[in-house]
Amino acid sequence: MLWGGRFKEKLNSKALKFSSSLKYDINLLSEDIEGSIAQAEMLATVNIISNDEKDKIVFGLKKIEDEWNNNTWSPDPDNYEDVHSAIESRLFELIGDAAGKLHTGRSRNDQIATDLALWVRKNSSLISELLSTFQKTLLEISSGNTETLIPGYTHFQRAQPISLAFHLLAYIEMLERDKSRFEFVGQSVNQSPLGSGAMAGSTLPLDRNLTSKKLGFTEPTGNALDSVSNRDFILDFLNACSIGMMHLSRFSEELVIWSTSEWNFIKLSDSFTTGSSLMPQKKNPDMAELIRGKTGRVYGNYIAFISTMKSLPLSYNRDLQEDKEPLFDSFATYSDSLEIINGMLLSAEFNKSRFIEELKGDFSLATDLADWIVQKQVPFREAHKIVGNLVQKLESEGRNFKSVTLSDLKSISSVFDETAMECLQMETALRRKKTYGSPNPAIVKNRIEFWKKKLS
Repeated sequence: MLWGGRFKEKLNSKALKFSSSLKYDINLLSEDIEGSIAQAEMLATVNIISNDEKDKIVFGLKKIEDEWNNNTWSPDPDNYEDVHSAIESRLFELIGDAAGKLHTGRSRNDQIATDLALWVRKNSSLISELLSTFQKTLLEISSGNTETLIPGYTHFQRAQPISLAFHLLAYIEMLERDKSRFEFVGQSVNQSPLGSGAMAGSTLPLDRNLTSKKLGFTEPTGNALDSVSNRDFILDFLNACSIGMMHLSRFSEELVIWSTSEWNFIKLSDSFTTGSSLMPQKKNPDMAELIRGKTGRVYGNYIAFISTMKSLPLSYNRDLQEDKEPLFDSFATYSDSLEIINGMLLSAEFNKSRFIEELKGDFSLATDLADWIVQKQVPFREAHKIVGNLVQKLESEGRNFKSVTLSDLKSISSVFDETAMECLQMETALRRKKTYGSPNPAIVKNRIEFWKKKLS
């Protein structure tokens, strides 16, 4: 134990097991060693320990990391409260009494906060890389599908024709916002908590600027009380994971729908689908369903920890130990989901001609026809009514736009002439779009080039 001097009895074994966070915070081992090396080097610089003691400490810490990476040392959760006590115990075994000087001027409170800041900073960057990889996959598919027609939806009812590229580019935009959230998280941990002590700093001449620089922070934190109790950056990280998973869940839902026999638009590869234990013919989109399902757990992690934080007085409280399980779980779930959905898309096959004929037979060009009427100086509300009457007439006759004649149009309104028939040509529907941000193939291609440059 790191704190047993004033206690006559050892911690109850069940209490130790209940309070141990080692099985979770072992994920911080590399960060803990990185922070401890910076601490030892700083202590030597300000002449609190000798250079010889510093060298022994750094040697021991690096050896512990090697032992962990090589699976030759693994601390028992039944014997240690956390990764910090496990490392310190092993350091004593390796270098003797010099290990006892490492913790000079340092509390587990600022030690934990520093480790977490280092971990969050590193893994925010890792997730941003995974997001960029997925964006590039979507971009690659988009490049060959700027004129692949699919129905666009509102209220899950067919609305207007769009292209597959246009649809996928919408997700690229979402993913870019996800990246900006993780960039914000990374920027929010640019100050070093190390040297804040338990909650009020130290009487020792610690050089916080030095440790901050060694650990790659821009500066030390400005208030020790806030430093050891701040977990806002973890909440920001969990929130970013939650929104990111929501985006993946929405896309997964569409992959599930697209892969049905009714849609018959996408064929997922065998490597990302499963079968049925009873029905031999089944090929199930389980990976997409699991991403959709795991999203709820990531939401739960955020809610669980923000609920823990809501009534904690300053500064450190042991409740804060509950930050690690949701943090590591959300990271693992989200990063795995990004890799899985990327693999699904890379190996999928799209039925490019699936909707060409079908879309000719529905009413999704109704807005185009209303826009044509507006250009004849008819108020939009009147144009809307005219086209609505046309749709009503055709539906009552069991017909659709595919069978419309100029006579049909004129029977509804005298405003129509032969040029109105061009608005009902599905082949040119996308190219008729004029506004920036629309599915016009030329505009979509320009947007694809924009993203290629941005992501290169």
